[in-house]
Amino acid sequence: MDTAHPTAGWEQLGERFYRKIQLYTQVFDQDLDLDHFHVAGAPYGGAIALYRDDDKLIASQPTRPSKPSIDIYSCAGKLIRRINWDQGPIKGLGWSEDEKLLVVTADGTVRCYYDLQGEFTQFSLGNGADEVRVRSCRFYAHGLVALLNNNALVLVSSYDEPRPKLLAQPPEGHIHAWNIIPPAYTLSRSVEVLLSINQTIYVCDASECEDRFLDIGPFTHIAVSPNGRFVGLYTTTGKAHVITSDFQTRLSEHDSRSKIPPKYFEWCGNDAVVIAWEDEVHLVGPSGSLATFIYDSGRIHVIPDYDGVRILANDTCDFLQRVPDVTEEVFRLGADSPASILVDAVEQLELQSPKADDNIQLIRPHLVEAVDTCISAAGQEFSVHWQKQLLKAASFGKSVLDIYNSDDFVDMCETLRVLNAVRFYEVGLPLSYEQYLRLSPSGLITRLLHRHEYLLALRIAAYLRLPTDKIYVHWACSKVRLGSEDDDTICRKIVEKLSGKPGISFEAIARAAYDEGRGRLATELLNHEPRAGRQVPLLLSMEEDELALDKAIESGDTDLIYFVLHQLKRKLPLAGFFRVINIRPTATALVEAAARRGDGDGREDTTLLKDMYYQDDRRIDGAAVFIREALRQPENRTASDKLVLAAKLLADNAKEHAFELGALKEATALLRMQETFDRDLTDNFTGLSVHETMFKLIRLGYHGRAKKIQNEFKVPDKVAWWIRLQALVAKRDWNELEEISRQRKSPIGWLPFYNQILQAGNPRLAATFIPKCQGLEPGQAVTMYEKCGLRVKAAEEAVKIKDAEAWARLLEAAGRNTAEGREIERLGLTVFKR
Repeated sequence: MDTAHPTAGWEQLGERFYRKIQLYTQVFDQDLDLDHFHVAGAPYGGAIALYRDDDKLIASQPTRPSKPSIDIYSCAGKLIRRINWDQGPIKGLGWSEDEKLLVVTADGTVRCYYDLQGEFTQFSLGNGADEVRVRSCRFYAHGLVALLNNNALVLVSSYDEPRPKLLAQPPEGHIHAWNIIPPAYTLSRSVEVLLSINQTIYVCDASECEDRFLDIGPFTHIAVSPNGRFVGLYTTTGKAHVITSDFQTRLSEHDSRSKIPPKYFEWCGNDAVVIAWEDEVHLVGPSGSLATFIYDSGRIHVIPDYDGVRILANDTCDFLQRVPDVTEEVFRLGADSPASILVDAVEQLELQSPKADDNIQLIRPHLVEAVDTCISAAGQEFSVHWQKQLLKAASFGKSVLDIYNSDDFVDMCETLRVLNAVRFYEVGLPLSYEQYLRLSPSGLITRLLHRHEYLLALRIAAYLRLPTDKIYVHWACSKVRLGSEDDDTICRKIVEKLSGKPGISFEAIARAAYDEGRGRLATELLNHEPRAGRQVPLLLSMEEDELALDKAIESGDTDLIYFVLHQLKRKLPLAGFFRVINIRPTATALVEAAARRGDGDGREDTTLLKDMYYQDDRRIDGAAVFIREALRQPENRTASDKLVLAAKLLADNAKEHAFELGALKEATALLRMQETFDRDLTDNFTGLSVHETMFKLIRLGYHGRAKKIQNEFKVPDKVAWWIRLQALVAKRDWNELEEISRQRKSPIGWLPFYNQILQAGNPRLAATFIPKCQGLEPGQAVTMYEKCGLRVKAAEEAVKIKDAEAWARLLEAAGRNTAEGREIERLGLTVFKR
């Protein structure tokens, strides 16, 4: 246990302190010479990738593979994965913020290893990179910029959806060094590239390349601070300059007095820069102050991080950072802050000294501040001993207070337990407190899953009250990919382990099995997926079409069934599609309903319906499709042809479909007769019924043709007379109606003639039909004559039936002094006595 005082490793640079913390020892084997390797480290204490430098000759080592490989280690030197490499020279090796390993080859091929286990996606930079070749690359949180040999710059802004595009073309000239400012720290919110050309710096983005008019170059190294506000420049003469990223203000200058260019020039946080040679590290502060660290164990590599740098050597891994403000407030020599006094009070309490109470009374007005500071300082410590001391001090201080919210104290205790667990050398994730906050607990869980640390991930998730379904699913997917047991055994183990766990997606596990070529295992696992919406798409991609359709039907989700049917219709021949759905009534009904609705345009899909009914021997339904088609045809010839086809479908069973065949025959005959009328007459008869055709013919004066229609289609006399009456009334053919009135009999009686003609506005002609009407009720004839305006006739009828009341009403309406009135009065005097 490291019990040395925290200030033991401090170095003062101007007004600030920096500390070097030893994270791990005996990191790599002594026969591994780091001088022969390119090294790239993931942010937030992440994995380290090593790739052998092809430009250096290396003596053969029996313990190391002879073939090129990319070796991924933890910071503690534990080998996580060895990736065999046979894709040619590597020109870029870097990491994304979420610990994806990016490898860029000379021909512009980019591989993205996304899980530390060798699984990758691949894309090309394009833009002529395969011909011009890649010179070098720079990486940021979720993208990269590649510099080609013709000085062209290619940007990839997302690894998930890579769309490489060219940035503005830099001016002619040799590029001595270059770097990027990530889009999160630029005003334009796009990547800016800093290029050292001649004596100055050019800044390129997507649209332009601007000269910043410096005269202190050329520069061999360019470094951008983690917050993007400052730029460090190292010249060929050994001078380091720090300026603002807008190149308006020069902040400091340092002369290293070294004629050997450094291997690394990086920022340590946002306040100091690190200049590193093979075994020597210079830390340069804001005021030009300097701290030097010498490594006797051989070549070192510097890995920048958000709040410091990791220094990697064969026998050690160190973390160099600025001392946090709260830590300095507590431990700085001579500090008299309330927090420092509270820590001293705990030490006195352990010694059972009365000075402990004196210290508490001294800081009592500031005790809450002291407790908060000790809690924060505990989070900044890597030493478990000093974490406990600071938390003891905080606990002692809050026990004295009457009221104190302990939430921060509890949260810090939980956080430190997590950090200490993942910092353990067998895990090798040396997260600082600031890095942990930026990474987030869920991000930490993901990193543990990539390392297959499932037990630790489960314990941390349970401890922090995080969901565990992702952990179980990742374990199961790994079991599917790497397990050597047979399919039944693996399926049984996975189901036993995951049954009853909330939120488990068996679909994701089944997909992993299918991707590994274990189709049977994938199908078995999918049977345990409760959500059909997740089962079905994977079953379709696995070519399990009928099973996918059955699962969709079982779910009762109409949209899901339609989705499967649409996929099957596109994939299968039509006959095969019908064979699949014909034994599934639900699917058949939905296909039929969809075909009748049409594909969004409202038009019936008659081709599909006819094929489906033919396959299923549904002749009536098939004939109905032809009939609906016939009704929609603008031309009679085409419509009659459709009806003939409908009749052919029913002809094989004429007895059973006699009525339908008769109706089709009559419809066909009508269409052909209408076609003749359209051709011979001056009007359009297409689409009319038999009655409407007769009506129009009579109205146009073609009584003979109408009679022919009546005879052809056996229209009853009563119906024919009604049609004739309505057509003549509509035509106002009063002469023809007057001729009809001379006939003795009418199949429909004479009352309809009276009503229709009266409504048409010819009361005189209507009155001629009143005497012919049979079966009228008493007094009805009076009313009928009265409606025609013939009061005298009405009075005669009233006298006949001796209706004095009606007679008096008519007399009153006509007036006694009128000729009509006197006539009505005369008629009544012979019958009615006053």
